[in-house]
Amino acid sequence: MKQKKISAFTVISTIILLVLTVLFVFPFYWILTGAFKSQPDTIVIPPQWWPKMPTLENFQQLMVQNPALQWMWNSVFISLATMFLVCITSSLAGYVLAKKRFYGQRILFATFIAAMALPKQVVLVPLVRIVNFMGIHDTLAAVILPLVGWPFGVFLMKQFSENIPTELLESAKMDGCGEIRTFWNVAFPIVKPGFAALAIFTFINTWNDYFMQLVMLTSRQNLTISLGVATMQAEMATNYGLIMAGAAMAAVPIVAVFLIFQKSFTQGITMGAVKG
Repeated sequence: MKQKKISAFTVISTIILLVLTVLFVFPFYWILTGAFKSQPDTIVIPPQWWPKMPTLENFQQLMVQNPALQWMWNSVFISLATMFLVCITSSLAGYVLAKKRFYGQRILFATFIAAMALPKQVVLVPLVRIVNFMGIHDTLAAVILPLVGWPFGVFLMKQFSENIPTELLESAKMDGCGEIRTFWNVAFPIVKPGFAALAIFTFINTWNDYFMQLVMLTSRQNLTISLGVATMQAEMATNYGLIMAGAAMAAVPIVAVFLIFQKSFTQGITMGAVKG
């Protein structure tokens, strides 16, 4: 058998991939190992690449001195609630924009596309005024509700809904199905991969939405885990071991979610890019 020659392009690509992998993985590795180091070991020079005397002291302080479990629950609740509401509203709106014809449809879809291009800072001031007017500032709802009408979610589900055969919808109507039943029994099974991809993407995006949480939440009990960890930084003396323990608590769940559902995420995004 002839051995396949390894081209220079393959070697260079592999080296670049390895370098990028190290650059992306190393901060996560440093956070995890630093969480089990004592405060002096986190700032020692030269640095300890692996904790010589692992300790759970940082996690104990995190639980005792700070409401870390409450912060974690706030993050989980906000992410799950936002994911649930975004998936429902986006799938319904995307289905209507793709398969229904009504006056102003193109203008409405163009508005969603334009909203995708707007940075969050542009709508921040009116958003805060609306939240204050509703009386929900410094509540978890103040973070959840503004994220429900996510233009990207509507756009993504519209692309998936374009793949629904019109003949199936017409057949369902002839069989006496209403709009809700047609969507649930006919359309939803076809767009389910996109629904799963949107759910994962929304959960990750909401969990990492530090800016919205910073603006809307102020009281200590209502903070999320990422926002709570940021408040532990002191001006003169910072306990880096404690902060790394909090950062590990914030990072591990979201990394685990992505690794577990990575196949569904990539499959859904790929199917959405293919028009049948």
